[in-house]
This record gives sequence, structure tokens and C-alpha cells, in this order.
Amino acid sequence: MDLHLTGQRVLVTGGSKGIGLACAQSFAEAGCDLVLAARDPALLAAAADEVRATAQVQVATFAADLSRAEERERLHAAHPDIHILVNNAGAIPPGQLADIPMARWQAAWDLKVMGYIHLCQLYLPGMQARRAGVILNVIGMAGRTPRAGYIAGGAGNAALIAFTCALGGAAGAHGVRVLGINPALTRTDRLVTMAKGTAREKFGDEARWEETLSGLAMGRAAEPREIGDLAAFLASPRAGYLNGTVVDVDGGGMFR
Repeated sequence: MDLHLTGQRVLVTGGSKGIGLACAQSFAEAGCDLVLAARDPALLAAAADEVRATAQVQVATFAADLSRAEERERLHAAHPDIHILVNNAGAIPPGQLADIPMARWQAAWDLKVMGYIHLCQLYLPGMQARRAGVILNVIGMAGRTPRAGYIAGGAGNAALIAFTCALGGAAGAHGVRVLGINPALTRTDRLVTMAKGTAREKFGDEARWEETLSGLAMGRAAEPREIGDLAAFLASPRAGYLNGTVVDVDGGGMFR
């Protein structure tokens, strides 16, 4: 399927690995040029090389700590002309209310919650002026199914779901679409690291990490490229009447 995205310029935050890199690969295969933003210059360079090896597109990188407002502003100043913004940077820690110091809670929300909101604030005016553009927020299923054991993430994701829906409802009048994706557990390096920690605590053997992922919907975690391919489709004209929508990708798990 031709997504009619050739030549579009896509900014992916958290684009050096995991879901962000998978999104970059999917957009590149659709003919988009890319800007990948993340903290680690070496990981960014490796990710850019990986994308270039599979698609003849331009890939720029931008190393920044996007938990800081001045770094988000520096990113926008360096790359203002973006057709599609994919907000993906951020990992909020697990734990119950008493487990997460306020400084850690604040730092996590500065990157994911306030980071998404601020980048939307920076890029939306240019898209509205062109009467074209898409903002895609990669959020997370914890916003739909909050639990006390992931209270900071659930609350932050719920806020971003509401933000995405409200912004999309208003932006459509100016030719801009705002959408979201809620991935459930996805087979990324972060998931494997967390599962190994759980296996060490539960079994005394991190090699048994896959056993900690039993009981998942459809018998497995989501694959990063499933999220990336959905992102490219949602941002394309093929999904042109979707706006203010946040798509849940959990294999039907919340209904089990």
C-alpha cells in the first residue's frame, strides 16, 4: 500500500531505539526523510546508519535532553519545518505512590508529559500556518487501565490521552491532525531489562525472564514494528479522517 508520504519530513523523539527506531524505519520505508532526537549521540548515529541501510532517505540526528525546555526549544530552532511530529521520548518508572520520590516523578513527567505538550506547542503553529501536518503521540495502555503499581505512568499517560483528544478536536479546523497510540507491553530492550530484573527477584535467574511475561494477550508482547507501521499509517493520508483518536494496541487485553 502506498501511504503517499514520500518526501514528508518526520521528527521522531526517542528515535535511537525501541519503538522510536521502529517508527523511524516504517516512515523511512514509506519514503520520508527523518530527524531522530535522543540523548545519546552514539546510539543516534547507529540508529541513523541502520535506517539509511534500508531506505534511500535523508536522516539527521539531534542529541538533546528533552526533559529540559531549553533543549526542546533548541530542537525546534534547528529543525522547524517538520511535517509529522512523533512524540515518543520518555519512560516513566514503575512503583506505587510511596515508592517514587517526587524528584523522580517530576523528572519522568518533565520528559514525557511536559515534553510532549511543549513540543506540540512549538510545532503546532507552523503546521497550522501551512494548514497541513500530523502530530502523533506514543502514549501507553496504562492511561486506559491505571494500576497502583504503575501510578506515575498511568496518571501521566491518562493526561496525555486527554491532551491528545482535546488538541486534535481543535487542530482539525486548521488542517492539522493530532493522534495517539497506546502500546501495551512491547518487546523492546527496556522490556527485556525490566523482565530480567523481575526474574532475578522471583527466580534468582535472569535467564528465565520470558517466564515473567506469561499471561499476555495473544500469548506475546507487541513487536516494535507493529507500532511503527501503525504510526506511519495513522500519519498518512490513508487515515485522513482520523483525528483526536488514540488507538489502543493491547491485543484485546483490557477486555480479558
